[in-house]
Amino acid sequence: MILVVLGTHELPFMRLLREVERLKREGIITDEVIVQAGHTKFESDLLTIKPFVNYEVMDQLMEDARLVITHAGTGSVISALKKGKKVIAAARLKKYGEHNDDHQLQLLSIFLEQRHILSWGEGEDLGEVIRQTESFEPVPFQSGKERMFSILSNFIKEA
Repeated sequence: MILVVLGTHELPFMRLLREVERLKREGIITDEVIVQAGHTKFESDLLTIKPFVNYEVMDQLMEDARLVITHAGTGSVISALKKGKKVIAAARLKKYGEHNDDHQLQLLSIFLEQRHILSWGEGEDLGEVIRQTESFEPVPFQSGKERMFSILSNFIKEA
């Protein structure tokens, strides 16, 4: 199963869903596709659309997915990486009315630079990016949270 995650941002992300549906219609995507669409109103006879799901359902969907295609939101990307999933992320862009600014491009570049994910952007064929996942070996994601807690703990002990 391929899980498509659009998050909870109030602006729609039609561009990504149209591309996923096109690939499904053309038989390039043969997996079942489940979409967490959030506020994006999209109807499809090829994709299973779930506007919002609770944490437990999302956790299970991520667990069951062989691939996660997501907007480039930090929480969505990190959740998939923590599950050890291969991730394709796409930035919501201001010029298409998908977000208020283009900060997702910055987040995307950091994850790409660290080789945690693949990305899909303007003018690229999502089908080709999906094919790349077959040989892509992502660098495992490690949160810096434990290190930060250790530094704070040591600081408090020394104070």
